[in-house]
Amino acid sequence: MSAPAVAVAGLTKRFGAFTAVDDVSFSVAPGEIFGFLGPNGAGKTTTIRMLTGLLAPSAGRGQVAGCDLPTGRRALRRSIGYMSQLFSLYADLTVAENIAFFAGLYGVTGARFAARRDWVLAMAGLTDATEQPTGALSLGWKQRLALGCAVLHEPPILFLDEPTSGVDPISRRRFWELIRELAGGGTTVFVTTHYMDEAEACDRLALMNRGRLVALDTPAALRAASREPLFAVAVDDPLAALAALDGAPGIVRAGLFGRELHVTTAEAASGEAVIAGHLAGAGVALRALAPVAPSLEDTFIARVEATGGAVAG
Repeated sequence: MSAPAVAVAGLTKRFGAFTAVDDVSFSVAPGEIFGFLGPNGAGKTTTIRMLTGLLAPSAGRGQVAGCDLPTGRRALRRSIGYMSQLFSLYADLTVAENIAFFAGLYGVTGARFAARRDWVLAMAGLTDATEQPTGALSLGWKQRLALGCAVLHEPPILFLDEPTSGVDPISRRRFWELIRELAGGGTTVFVTTHYMDEAEACDRLALMNRGRLVALDTPAALRAASREPLFAVAVDDPLAALAALDGAPGIVRAGLFGRELHVTTAEAASGEAVIAGHLAGAGVALRALAPVAPSLEDTFIARVEATGGAVAG
C-alpha cells in the first residue's frame, strides 16, 4: 500500500494559555478529497497552517508529502499547493503577470512554464484575458486563477481553505468540477468548507469542534451513524412553528430546513405527538409530520452541540 499523503498524530497548537488545536490525529490517502468541516473557531485553519508549514506545532508529529513536521517545512513547500480563504493574488498585476510571478516562486521555467501557463489559462477560462488586471475580474474568475497558480508546479497535495467563500453557485459548481479533475489525476485535495453540498462531495470528512476532531468518516457513514429521532415538519407559518418548538419540553432542537422544519425529539415513540401538541398549543396549523433520515447538516449540528457547541463569537 502507498504511504498516506498526510498523516498526523497528536497534533496540537497552543497560543499562550489557549489551545487552538488539541491532540488531533488522522491520515489522508493519496488522491483523496478530504474535507474539513466545523464552525468558526473550530481549529480548521490553524490545522491547515500547521500542515502547510506556516505554523509550527506545539506538540505532536506528522508527515505531509513525505516531509516531517515541523523540521521539513522548507522541503514541504515545494510539494504542496495552498489557496487561502482570502484572495491571495495581486490585484494590480495582470492575469499573465500573476501566473509568471507564482511560476517564479515555484521554480517553473522554460518550456514547462509555457505549458503550465497555457493550462492555467485554459482551466480558468482566461485565455483571452491575459492582460486583464486581476483586480477587475469577478470573484469566480479570481478563484479559478488562484487555483491555477496554486497548482502551477503540479504538487501532489493541494490545500484549499474555504476556497469558494462568497462565490456564486454556478462558479462554485465549476470550481468543484476542477477539484474533481485534479483528484482524478492523482492530486490529494484537502479542503475546508462551510457548504454542505461541498462537504457531500468529499470522499471523507473530518468534523472539528473546539479544537478537537469529533468525527471522521464518509459523508454517508456520518449520516447513518446519527441515532437521534428526527422529524420533518410542514406548516403554513414556519417561523411561528420554530418559536413554538425551539426549547420546548421533549424537543432537543428545531431548525428551519428549506420550507420545512427539522425537529429532533428526546424520544422516537412519542416524537410525533410531542411536536403536534406543541404546535396545537401555539395555534400553528400542521400540514405534514413524518420521520426523516438526517441530512449532513442535521448530523453536523448534532455533533457540534454534543461536543460543547460552537465557540461564541
